[in-house]
Amino acid sequence: MKILLTTTSYQDCPGDHHALLESTGAEIVRERGPLSEARMLELAGDFDAFLCGDDEISQAVIDKSLPKLKIIAKYGIGVDKIDVKYATEKNIPVSFCPGVNHTTVAEHVFMLLLALNKNLMEQANATASGQWKRMTGHEIMGKTIGIIGLGRIGREVVIRANAFGMQCVGYDLYWPEQFAKEQNVVRADGVTQLLRQSDIVSLHTNLTEETRDMICASTIKNMKDGAILINCGRGELTDTADIAAALESGKLGGYGADVLDQEPPPADHPLLGAKNCIITPHVGSRTYESVQRQAGMATQNLVNLLKGEKALAQVNDVQPPAALI
Repeated sequence: MKILLTTTSYQDCPGDHHALLESTGAEIVRERGPLSEARMLELAGDFDAFLCGDDEISQAVIDKSLPKLKIIAKYGIGVDKIDVKYATEKNIPVSFCPGVNHTTVAEHVFMLLLALNKNLMEQANATASGQWKRMTGHEIMGKTIGIIGLGRIGREVVIRANAFGMQCVGYDLYWPEQFAKEQNVVRADGVTQLLRQSDIVSLHTNLTEETRDMICASTIKNMKDGAILINCGRGELTDTADIAAALESGKLGGYGADVLDQEPPPADHPLLGAKNCIITPHVGSRTYESVQRQAGMATQNLVNLLKGEKALAQVNDVQPPAALI
C-alpha cells in the first residue's frame, strides 16, 4: 500500500501524527506541495490514498489514479482544489479537518491588520538598514470591520475585533443569529452594503464560482477611500490586477494577504512590489499548535478510512472503502 503525502507543514512540524501515519504500515511517498495538476498527473496511478494540502486534484488526476486510489484525505479545510463532485461519482471519500485552525488564522488576520495600520514593515525595515524613519499610523479602535463569511474563522475574527474595540459588520448566506446577537455583529444586507460601511474588510468565505474575483474593480468602487482589505481566505477571491491598481491609486489604503492566485508566485507577480501591501506565504494556519491539531485529524481521518470506518469529518456522502489495513 502506498500513500502520497504532499503537505509541507505536516512534514516539517514534529508531533504524534508521524507515528500514527507510520502505524498504517504503508509506504509513504513525500512530495513538497502544493502540487500542480501536471505534477499530480506525473505521480498519479500508484497510490491507494492521498494525504494532500492544496494540490490540484482534478478529474484528470482522479481518472489517472483509478482504479487504485481509494481515499483523499485533505489536510485542512478548503477543498476547492479537489474535484469533489467527480470523486463522489467515483465513490472516493474526501475527508477534511474543520475546526482545527480558526484560532491561528484569526491571529494572522490581526497581525496583518495591525502591521498595515502601524506601518510596521516599512519602519522596521528602515530601522534595520540604519535609518530612523518615524511614520504616523492609525488606531483600529472604533473602526468598522466588515467580515465576509462568518464560519469558524470569521467568528474568531469578530471576537478579537470586539476586544480591540472595533465595530463589526458581517455578511453570510447562513447567518449565525445567536452568535451575532451575543457579539454585537450588525448584519449587512449584502456585500455592497458591507463594503460601503467598512474601514477594514476581511475575507473568510469559501471559494466558489460565485465568490471568485468578488473583490474587483467594480466592487472596490463601493469601498471607502483608503480602506484596508485583508485576505486570509483564498487568493482567487480577489482580482490581482484590480487590487494592485487600487493600491497604486490610493483607493485601497492597504492589502494584507496570506494567499495569492498563484502559489508560489512568479517573480513579477503584481502584488509582490505593490505599495502598502503585505503578502505572507500561506502560513496563516502554520503554527505548531495548529499543525498538530490539523495533522492529527487528517491522519486519523485517513486511518479510519483505511480501516473501512467513517472519517471524523467528510465532505462527501461516500461510504468508506473495504478495509485496507
